[in-house]
Amino acid sequence: MSSNVVNQMPYLRTSRNFPEGEQPLIVELNRSYVDIAQKVNERSIGIYPANVPAVTGEGWFFTNQKQESFRQIYTFTGTGNIAHGIVVTSIYQFSPACKGVYTDGTNWYGILFGTSVAVAGLISFYITPTNIVFNVGAGAPSLSSGTIDLEWISNTGTGNALS
Repeated sequence: MSSNVVNQMPYLRTSRNFPEGEQPLIVELNRSYVDIAQKVNERSIGIYPANVPAVTGEGWFFTNQKQESFRQIYTFTGTGNIAHGIVVTSIYQFSPACKGVYTDGTNWYGILFGTSVAVAGLISFYITPTNIVFNVGAGAPSLSSGTIDLEWISNTGTGNALS
């Protein structure tokens, strides 16, 4: 296994030997807190808010600088366009993790983040500068209601890019 692999798992050791002296104990306690905070912050955050973006906990490295990603969900009924409120010129790009689900009132189906061309049997969506736009392919189940999860990558540093 290569020693320069980026995705080392955030491992937090389960035991620690604390020194008996007050000053060495303080140093070790501070070190253990930093270890815990770093490992916890390296995991993916499972918060999916509807009206405000949340940091996903993912780090994207297109350059040497970490770029954070954000997510927000959008609930809907019907296939009309959904205003997303994201200033697309102030983000780096949307994440491949954008996805959705919907129901026809009986069964549940996935919605693909994909193309501006309708595909037979499927419902997909794409993103314009202002809206989430659905494409309903011929023969796709009728759409009653559902949820779209948009995730985007910030420009350098942090910032949620919502208007």
